[in-house]
Amino acid sequence: MERIKVLVVDDSRVSCAMLSNMMAKTNFEVCGMASNCADAVLKYESLRPMAVTMDMNLPDADGIECSRRIREIDPDARIVMISAMKDASLMERGREVGITSFLQKPVSPYELIDALSCIVSDDIKRNTSIRDLYIQSFSKVLRQSLFSLVGVHSEMSMERAEGSYLDIPSGIAVIVGLTGSPMGRAIVYMDTETMFAMAKAILMKEDDDKMTAEEAGDVIEEAANIIVGRCASVINDLKDVDMRISPPGTIVGKNIRIANFKISSYYVEAKTRFGKVCMNVGFAEGE
Repeated sequence: MERIKVLVVDDSRVSCAMLSNMMAKTNFEVCGMASNCADAVLKYESLRPMAVTMDMNLPDADGIECSRRIREIDPDARIVMISAMKDASLMERGREVGITSFLQKPVSPYELIDALSCIVSDDIKRNTSIRDLYIQSFSKVLRQSLFSLVGVHSEMSMERAEGSYLDIPSGIAVIVGLTGSPMGRAIVYMDTETMFAMAKAILMKEDDDKMTAEEAGDVIEEAANIIVGRCASVINDLKDVDMRISPPGTIVGKNIRIANFKISSYYVEAKTRFGKVCMNVGFAEGE
């Protein structure tokens, strides 16, 4: 089962270690720790955990204010408040900023896991459904398409996307919108070396044949359009939905950054002898 990532916010190293140990043998795992509000906000934005444990007393702001800042970034953030005091006033202030779960120190493993399970249950169901319904089909079609296009076998892997951005240091990203039902987008991307190798293989050119970045980009764009189109067709046939694709948009260059906000997305990777051919597939939240 996929591990559920949790950000621990607490200025006590002992408390952080205790919470981490409580989650160690469960389906939850600590993806990051923050000892103050500023760091917590930065780590939440970069890590996008499914849940947060929030200490009330932090050196630069209290847990209520820290929770408020996190929920400004993500109104759906799931936060468990952990405090030495658990009174009506604290809980009322917490609920005003969107906190629904409150625990009092010392926390037992049962209390912690039960609280985390309750606040992420809807997310677990949604993301499992997306993976089972759509992402596995995208992975299979990507592998089949690479074989049919260039006769290459692929070693496939798949994982949930956690960050706020898709960063590509250098290479190509082909963005294809998914319209109809469900709605989302697929990004086929690879580094520069793989782009040229794949493009030459598709056109049946020799390795030492000259090719410009623009020419290689055009070839990969067309290949990506074909692959995503096949994915949509397979899903429509299997799931009885009406997924369609929009014309692709392509970026070739360095330091490519694409926002990953407000979608539930997964990375699909195909390791080939040409290099890694990757796909980021995301659907609008609520689908």
